[in-house]
Amino acid sequence: MINFIQFITTRAFLAIITLLAVSFIIFALMELVPANCAERYLAFKNTQGSNITIEDIEAEERRLGLDRPFLVRWSTWVSNIVIKRDFGNSCILRVRINDLMKDKFILSLGICLTALLLAYLIAVPVGIISATTKFRSLDNALKLISYLGLAIPNFLLALIIILFSVVFFGDTMTGLFTPEYVNAPWSFDKFKNFLSRAWLPIFILGWSATAFALQTVRALISDEYEKLYVVAAKARGISGMTLLWKYPARHSLGPVINSLGFDLNRIFNELPIVALILMLTESGALLVESLARNNDQQLAGAIIILLTGTIITLNFLTDVLLAVIDPRIRKGVMGGS
Repeated sequence: MINFIQFITTRAFLAIITLLAVSFIIFALMELVPANCAERYLAFKNTQGSNITIEDIEAEERRLGLDRPFLVRWSTWVSNIVIKRDFGNSCILRVRINDLMKDKFILSLGICLTALLLAYLIAVPVGIISATTKFRSLDNALKLISYLGLAIPNFLLALIIILFSVVFFGDTMTGLFTPEYVNAPWSFDKFKNFLSRAWLPIFILGWSATAFALQTVRALISDEYEKLYVVAAKARGISGMTLLWKYPARHSLGPVINSLGFDLNRIFNELPIVALILMLTESGALLVESLARNNDQQLAGAIIILLTGTIITLNFLTDVLLAVIDPRIRKGVMGGS
């Protein structure tokens, strides 16, 4: 048990160090953007007809603390996020990032996690069936479906579904809410409205994730299913689902569980494109807006650090889960069998 506590402590320490390193890189990239926040904002004001002088820029830099050393500004940024849960102000929009994002990141994360969960709930049992079935036609059909998932990009699938919806139902199915609920406060009716629209981005984002996970599970199970320890278990009379879950599935699903953080990152990377097509008002679209249109590095940095923190936390949890369910890892960590 002491070994297990040490294992968790070590993993948690490494997660914190990783997050600090990533935050440093993100902040450094924000600093490398030509012109600082004061210069970009005042340049924007200049396009609106304001007469901006060098003195105005210097005064704005002092007000924003941009005249302080880099390490001081980075440590202040990190401490404000961790202690005060304050991501600062948007450089261009001049509003608090917390107010700007509001529910957007939670909605985005919920959509991505649900798509990931859906992908694994389908891919794990179907991948096991594909790897162990005696019917070649069934295996070929499942492989064909997975190949289609890999071959058809998510944005193309979104366009196909929109076209289908318009032709047959007269509704594009875009947006996370119907117009009457967009600015309405949260209620049970608004939540139901959200669920009635959220299934589409969840399905689209889970499309390729399911195909990728299915291929992975099938390959891992196929490799484990032919090993000698499984053959020996069969010789002892173990068969069916007991054989599958006790031996090949238990041993081969470790890499699948360990890739949850990677898959979540891949789904979120695809979210901005899907969000633009489906006109979703969430953090994926907000990230594109801040980077491509407004050059608002503070807003983009806040979204990226939130996503990074989520992925690192998920990786930490999967490490702990693997130590509990995988006998090979558990023996090394907990000193048991």
